[in-house]
This record gives sequence, structure tokens and C-alpha cells, in this order.
Amino acid sequence: KQFVYILIFIIGLNFTSTAQNKPSTTGDGNPKLIKLYPIPATTVINFDFVSGYDKSMSFEIYNFTGKKVYELKSPPQKITLQLDDFSRGFYYYQLRDKTGHPIETVRFLVLS
Repeated sequence: KQFVYILIFIIGLNFTSTAQNKPSTTGDGNPKLIKLYPIPATTVINFDFVSGYDKSMSFEIYNFTGKKVYELKSPPQKITLQLDDFSRGFYYYQLRDKTGHPIETVRFLVLS
């Protein structure tokens, strides 16, 4: 079990270091709408809209199995999330437009 945590940590560090050296874009080359930090997260994670903020969007977080663990309708421009109830592992957030279509999906690592 400890080996798995170490492996996740190493993968997360590698993912983070390469992500920090690339321009902030989504997989399709479009600029990211949200900046998240710190990565990996331990006790808290911040999500800041850097462009395209629209109060009609929804913000959702899913765990690695695809289960929704957090949802915020009409999110503010800055979200600070305490990670007390999040277990260690990979998560991803999804930003959805007012019709429910995903417009941004980004993976992040929690090491709590």
C-alpha cells in the first residue's frame, strides 16, 4: 500500500513539473479558464478563474473512480477548498456551461 502512495506521489510530481513548464492550455490547445494551486495539494486547493468567468457555469470535482465528490452551482471567481474530507489520490474538476456541457476538465493530485 505504501508503494502505491509513493508511486502516485512520483507520478504526480512528474505530472506537475511538466505541467508547470507548459503554457496553461486544455488538451485541445485552448487557454485554461481556471488556474489551480498548489499541486500536489495537501490541506487546501485553490481554483481561480483566469478568463471566461461566467456565473451560469457549474464546477464539479470527481474522484479517480468517476464519483462526483463536490459540486458548486454559480461558482465565485475564486474557490478555496479544504481537503479534510478528500482521501489521497487523483481527482479532476470539470467546468460545465449553463447547458451542462463540459468546457474544461483538469486532473489534480491530493496528498492528504
